[in-house]
Amino acid sequence: MSIKIHPKHLTWLMPLILSGIMSGAISCFNIYLKIGAAEGFISIWLHAWSLSWLMAFPLIMIVLPLVRKFLMQFVEQPK
Repeated sequence: MSIKIHPKHLTWLMPLILSGIMSGAISCFNIYLKIGAAEGFISIWLHAWSLSWLMAFPLIMIVLPLVRKFLMQFVEQPK
């Protein structure tokens, strides 16, 4: 049995997952550049990631519709 999600939930699920992946990858990369593979790296990274994700998700939910509206000015609509 596979779980199916109603398409209306994609408006928040897609940004939730993408913001998690992006904030996790970027925070990991930045912390590695700053401290290297130091002891406690995973703990430090998870803490930074959680704070980054708390900011990234609401920011995407606010900015995404604005970016979409802006870009639609330059998209040719099919006839």
